[in-house]
Amino acid sequence: MTLKIEMLRGFVAVARTGNLTDAAVVLKRTPSAVSMMLKQFEKHLGEPLFETDRKNKLTALGEFVFEQSQLELQHFDNTVRAIENFADASMGHVRIATVPSVAGTIIPRVFSRNTKAYEKVRVELRDMDSKSVLHELSRGRIDIGIATLRGNGSGLHSQLLLTDWFGVLLTPDHPLARDTGPIDWDALENEQLIANSLSESISGPEAEKLHAGSRFSAHNITSILGMVRAGIGVTLLPEMAAISAGQSDLVFRPLADKTAKRQIHLIRKADSALSPAARRLENDILETVEDLVKEQRS
Repeated sequence: MTLKIEMLRGFVAVARTGNLTDAAVVLKRTPSAVSMMLKQFEKHLGEPLFETDRKNKLTALGEFVFEQSQLELQHFDNTVRAIENFADASMGHVRIATVPSVAGTIIPRVFSRNTKAYEKVRVELRDMDSKSVLHELSRGRIDIGIATLRGNGSGLHSQLLLTDWFGVLLTPDHPLARDTGPIDWDALENEQLIANSLSESISGPEAEKLHAGSRFSAHNITSILGMVRAGIGVTLLPEMAAISAGQSDLVFRPLADKTAKRQIHLIRKADSALSPAARRLENDILETVEDLVKEQRS
């Protein structure tokens, strides 16, 4: 006969209560069923576990089995609880990499509205450019990526998360800062552009001409903003990137060209299944962005 976990559970219940009747109530079984289980257990061991039929005093073997059974039951119950918690996404480890603008705006909002859901989930968040996000995803170092997709995205499952339109970032005393409407490419023809990795993704002859004449290029957002503040020139950034940079002392004006945009995708490897916790985070990100878009439209 193979010992089963319920046999240990039944024995521990009898040892703790000191009689079959109360143990049966704890186990939600009949006293006769509990008695039969104990007999099978003792037969398997070849020695009695209780000194008398009253079940109120353990033998030396019973004391040892009682101690070991409690340890085993605690371990078993903890294991079952951990498995169930992992399955319902209340436990786990999720690795996510995202472009900085989303890391500074969307992700904090996701967790602030779902704080309790992630109390026992370890979340590893890294912000990096889109190329690095895709690299980390291809190496299996992250579970979820949020980035701009370039190319066909082979081997990836992607879902459009949001569209972010470009605008011009400049100092408040700049002549172009006096108006509030969109800026045409013609208005930037004689401006000194501080190029960056995001602005270089804008396609079209006007953008290419502007970048070709640029003498300055920066890739760190702190450097870009510092150069704009110093009056060296203007720069082009997606609106969300400008907002996340916290540039309250600068002016952001949208470009009139609505083709000047970046599309940010929620990405994961197509051949890898997400853990329940990662799947929950993915859904929460989508719901948060959906609600944010509704707020902006209302």
